[in-house]
Amino acid sequence: MEKETGRLEAFSDGVFAIAMTLLALELKVPHLGPDGPRRASETLAAGLAAQWPGYFAFVTSFFTVLIMWVHHHIIFRLVRRADARLLFTNGLLLMLVTAVPFPTAVLAEYLTSEAAPAACAFYCGVFVLIAVAFYLLLMAAFRRQLLDPGAPEAQVRRLRRNYRYGPPLYLAAAVAAPFSPWVAMGICTALWIFWAAMTRNCEAEADD
Repeated sequence: MEKETGRLEAFSDGVFAIAMTLLALELKVPHLGPDGPRRASETLAAGLAAQWPGYFAFVTSFFTVLIMWVHHHIIFRLVRRADARLLFTNGLLLMLVTAVPFPTAVLAEYLTSEAAPAACAFYCGVFVLIAVAFYLLLMAAFRRQLLDPGAPEAQVRRLRRNYRYGPPLYLAAAVAAPFSPWVAMGICTALWIFWAAMTRNCEAEADD
């Protein structure tokens, strides 16, 4: 049977690529004053170092979206057909993915300020929505009438089980943010590492 999801996957790949590219636009070039050459070099180095919250926000968001794209690919390797429900749930996910540069910019701007709790809560809250959207996509994709007849049942069950953890864990990060922004961001960082490790397990199951 011919695979019917090619256009959906190509469109999704383009949206993921644009969202990941836009994240880099939030990295700013420091502006220097009219200092001498030696002083200018020191000022530039200090300015670059002072922007570490931006680098942290960029890396966290980039790898989270990257791994999301990898898992999107894994899901659609198991899917043969698409219907309206799958198209709309995929569209919901893509809409939220394109919004990621905004909370990333907010986090980078306010991570080291007194507004850090609100910035982290907002950032984590967006990823709560993304995790819910991804789980809805998974449920829409893994219906028997859409799955490839040869899709490994163990891999389907594992993905269904593991993606249940996303929404409550991101919600825990959002709840923790007003009390400890760094705990919230630690949860977000741990989650993309967890999803990355899960990717290896999924690949191993696909090869069995």
